[in-house]
Amino acid sequence: MSTIVFALLAAFVLWKLRSVLGTRNGEERRRPSYLDRGPDGARPKADDGANIVRLPGSADALAGKALAPEPDPTERWKGFAAPGSKTWAGLDAIAAADPSFSAQAFLDGAKAAYEAIISAFAASDRETLGNLLAKDVFTSFDQALTEREKRGETVETTFVSVDKPLIEDAELNGRMAQMTLRFTAGMITATRDKDGAVIDGSADKVSEVNDLWTFARDVGSRDPNWRLIATGAGV
Repeated sequence: MSTIVFALLAAFVLWKLRSVLGTRNGEERRRPSYLDRGPDGARPKADDGANIVRLPGSADALAGKALAPEPDPTERWKGFAAPGSKTWAGLDAIAAADPSFSAQAFLDGAKAAYEAIISAFAASDRETLGNLLAKDVFTSFDQALTEREKRGETVETTFVSVDKPLIEDAELNGRMAQMTLRFTAGMITATRDKDGAVIDGSADKVSEVNDLWTFARDVGSRDPNWRLIATGAGV
């Protein structure tokens, strides 16, 4: 199945840059997002080589299996989008271009991807980040990591909960399918200075994070992978 396929390679996101991936509830001040736009001020394009995201339960696992019977068009996206909405029409268009598309499998994989990537940057694993991020995005993360390391800071992040992702938008532009998802998660995250004192976040308080992530895939390609092309803060 060509729905979002995900190799859970990795993890690690720096709480200092949590605004890269979303916003929090609490007293912390908002920081600029490194991924809302690229270094040149432009949003990443679907064909610009953004990071490939492999999510569980897709083409590799289901290769050779027969497709499920055609669903009732009036019930097809129930629970995923409102009937008659732009998102419903977008899902129809994507499924028509790619009959193996499954909204549920996509969301399951996206949720796993979200946790892996958010858990990410905090561990400063540049090798893993290099495998997951587009060149310009990796450059932004690498610069932020270098600044953090110069300050001698460390980050601790623990997921408490992740809600089911919500499909905010779905569309087919030519051969390019795009899906924008809203993620809501509860996290315990703390940034410590070189002496171990908490200077941001909390070591025991759960904060809510809201994000909007956009994935894209060329439905005319034999490549089943969806690519993460943009992330930003959910409102």
